[in-house]
Amino acid sequence: MNVNVSIKNPLLFLLALFGIFLGAGAFTFHEGEGLSYLGNEPKTCVNCHIMREHYDGWQKASHHAHATCNDCHLPSHPLGKYLVKGENGFNHSKAFTLQDFHEPIMIRPVSAHIVQANCVRCHAALVDQMLARAPDRAHDFSCAHCHSQVGHGPIR
Repeated sequence: MNVNVSIKNPLLFLLALFGIFLGAGAFTFHEGEGLSYLGNEPKTCVNCHIMREHYDGWQKASHHAHATCNDCHLPSHPLGKYLVKGENGFNHSKAFTLQDFHEPIMIRPVSAHIVQANCVRCHAALVDQMLARAPDRAHDFSCAHCHSQVGHGPIR
């Protein structure tokens, strides 16, 4: 059997491939409720079933009335916010598609750093004096070490 496939118009072929890729991407974005991730609504986080316990815990936690998921888990600067949203979205999509994520879900070190920076930013009046007393140990300071249930309440 002799298979000889020739592409008579490579530009048309590339445009067709691009169209297929664009259509599949648009379909996936629509089905995955992609626009919801550009906002600030905490319910967006439970589009993924693995976040249900965290969302339920947040609703019962002390920060529920004062902070959303984005307030704690994303940088406050708009550019940084959307860059981290994009990176997290890609990483989450890949992890859940390939089913290669840790159970229970774990925060990445870079994300823990963002949470820490947001704790210090929001509670500056309270923690500035503590951090000023030990500037050489400020990098070791972790609000979540003692206050792990403040944001999400008791999990499990």
